[in-house]
Amino acid sequence: MDFTPFTVDDYRARMERAALAASAAGLAGLLIAPGPDLTWLTGYRPPAETERLTLLVLAEGREPQLVVPALEAPDAAKAAGAPALALRDWTDAQDPYALTAPLLGGGRFGVSDNAWALHLLSLGERVPDAAYAPLSRALPMLRAVKDAAELERLAAAGAAADATYGEILKVRFSGRRERDIAAELDALLRRFGHEQVDFTVVGSGPNGADPHHEAGERVIERGDMVVLDFGGLLGGYGSDTSRTVHVGEPTAEEQRVHDIVREAQQAACAAVRPGVALQDVDRAARAVITEFGYGDRFIHRTGHGIGVSTHEPPYVVEGEEQELLPGMCFSIEPGVYLPGRFGVRIEDIMTVTEDGGRRLNATPRELAPVE
Repeated sequence: MDFTPFTVDDYRARMERAALAASAAGLAGLLIAPGPDLTWLTGYRPPAETERLTLLVLAEGREPQLVVPALEAPDAAKAAGAPALALRDWTDAQDPYALTAPLLGGGRFGVSDNAWALHLLSLGERVPDAAYAPLSRALPMLRAVKDAAELERLAAAGAAADATYGEILKVRFSGRRERDIAAELDALLRRFGHEQVDFTVVGSGPNGADPHHEAGERVIERGDMVVLDFGGLLGGYGSDTSRTVHVGEPTAEEQRVHDIVREAQQAACAAVRPGVALQDVDRAARAVITEFGYGDRFIHRTGHGIGVSTHEPPYVVEGEEQELLPGMCFSIEPGVYLPGRFGVRIEDIMTVTEDGGRRLNATPRELAPVE
């Protein structure tokens, strides 16, 4: 699927905005490690397994600096945002922390949540008057509001996940292992355009009561409820959807629990509009499930943000008072989990519009029968 590429001007604007936001938050600057923050700010995605220091240093009024290992510098220089920053490469015979320290100075820096402790501790030895704050706390809204180009990619990812669900309903479930269905989900996501698959949860029968169950060797049987939760990246942006299906006809209790979760999910989606606090969306879902007596079996937050990663701020959870803004995107995924028996979860990605909210997933939310 073709999208208009992000330009160097797009990345320059993001870096400038991030540096200004850091200054407004009382930070001396930002230290961005490999991961979604670095990808969003620069377009550079370094090898995930590298232990060598790679760090983007941002501060208001200063040219962005990317400290990068010399053997990875050629790839960094090809990133779309590279012309908007200065590359500082280092060889294995050099001390990268001594190279980076002069770029910091003292003060409090926002740091990517996934930065290695080794790197921060080593920098701390050379810049003892520097302090660090997790970026998700210091600037939780940095990537939360998406522009039109980002929303286009998220909508395409959602449509591809919907197409995947439509196809998986056609396959046989009974007599097959969870991991076989998971493999088919993976193949379908890729068939419909995903370059990366992050997860394919297939929780059958009692395994469905584990929200993050890893698809395993259990053979799916007739009479099983099956929780499906799958997603990944398409065009660099995430999909994440959940539906619960049933092998054969459900019992009255299974249908009732599914109906409760569907009602809760609808209530939360209906609550989405600018100015509403994230915690109030969580409360809308939780109130329905609690009313029907399953409040203690809804054991996780109602949702999470999504963008260049499938899980990121903001979070739809009690205590989160951040108000919704147009362009924010997040999941709404209430669930009920009955240990040793079955689970139900229904999930859509929502984006906040000027006057409400819009689902980026459109597949039916009823309990679907499968063979």
